[in-house]
Amino acid sequence: MNYTTSKRIKRISVSQTLEMSKRSRELRDKGIDIIDMSVGQPDFPTPPHIKQAAKDAIDNNFTFYTPVAGYTDLRRVITEKLKRENNLDYTIDQIVVTNGAKQALADAILTLINKDDEILVPTPYWVSYAELVNLAEGNKKFIKTSIDNNFKVTAEEIEQAITPKTRILLYSSPSNPAGSVYSAKELSAIAEVIERHKNIYVISDEIYEHINFVGKHESIAQFDSIKDRVIVINGMSKGYAMTGWRLGYMAAPKWIADSCIKLQGQYTSGASSISQKAAIAALQGDNIYTMGMNQAFKERRDLIVDLMNEIPGFKTYVPEGAFYIFPDVKSYFGKINNYINIKDASDLSMFLLNEAHVATVPGSAFGDDDCIRFSFALGKSKIETAMERIKNTLRTLSE
Repeated sequence: MNYTTSKRIKRISVSQTLEMSKRSRELRDKGIDIIDMSVGQPDFPTPPHIKQAAKDAIDNNFTFYTPVAGYTDLRRVITEKLKRENNLDYTIDQIVVTNGAKQALADAILTLINKDDEILVPTPYWVSYAELVNLAEGNKKFIKTSIDNNFKVTAEEIEQAITPKTRILLYSSPSNPAGSVYSAKELSAIAEVIERHKNIYVISDEIYEHINFVGKHESIAQFDSIKDRVIVINGMSKGYAMTGWRLGYMAAPKWIADSCIKLQGQYTSGASSISQKAAIAALQGDNIYTMGMNQAFKERRDLIVDLMNEIPGFKTYVPEGAFYIFPDVKSYFGKINNYINIKDASDLSMFLLNEAHVATVPGSAFGDDDCIRFSFALGKSKIETAMERIKNTLRTLSE
């Protein structure tokens, strides 16, 4: 039998973040002490009041199919959250609840993109952006950013990248993998560019909104001149320690929301009833747990920056949000030891896994071959041990 997958499947790659996590588990199953800095999830448990809401939902028999767009009460709570925290006005029929923020991204991209449409993606980008564009048969146009500018794209660079085929600008703030956070001033300049190009939409991934070390979160949807062309993506996983609950949402112009509901109705239907009821409790809570996590991540950020600055050859910066750091490691390319020649960041990442027993993700997964992503969503003692292991292991390499 000839086992042949569709061209659609062949267009996409396996997630390198999930692949590295898988390799880490395999080594751990062999009894090796692996410190996993590849995983993008908070190490905190879901707050008690959220778990209690889920238990109550089960006891109250919220165990049936849900509306494709999400429960009305959850969608209302999302509009209230957007108004309260972001000063954004949306109606319930502009909200779509999804099976994780990743599905919200997929819904939006598949709804807006035709074959060969062009999507502007600043690099580095979250690993699934490129593959979702591939799935939609669009064309990616990457805009390279610099570590010297905290990996942020400028309005001028976006303007220069736009062509008649450009359909979407896709970015995140705070950013995965770089931790970049766009200010209101920077977003205003970008909005002015988008305003001049009437056929371009913006997908703003704001899933790390609550992990922000530099002040108030800013959304590009705040600018009325382009709000009718902005799709805001968010969810419960990062700010509320609910990664396994798989609950995301989008806020979008009604015609886009309606189209995403149409799409979602055919391939997953509505999100989990239990997760939705838990999300209501999360969004209506006082955010004390969220603020506590943010403070813990800030302390870990400060720690890993200090320790990484002690590693010769790592070029670092200070992430402004999320829980990743993305140092430039190309000074190690071409170095060797008795069995390996480090040709690129992928080689270095595997070397650190096999020798230092620290799992990371090479920058190639995020569109930047010179860097490696480290997650600091783990305890301080593990961060200290990991950095010490890495420093000692890199000493074994020579020119």
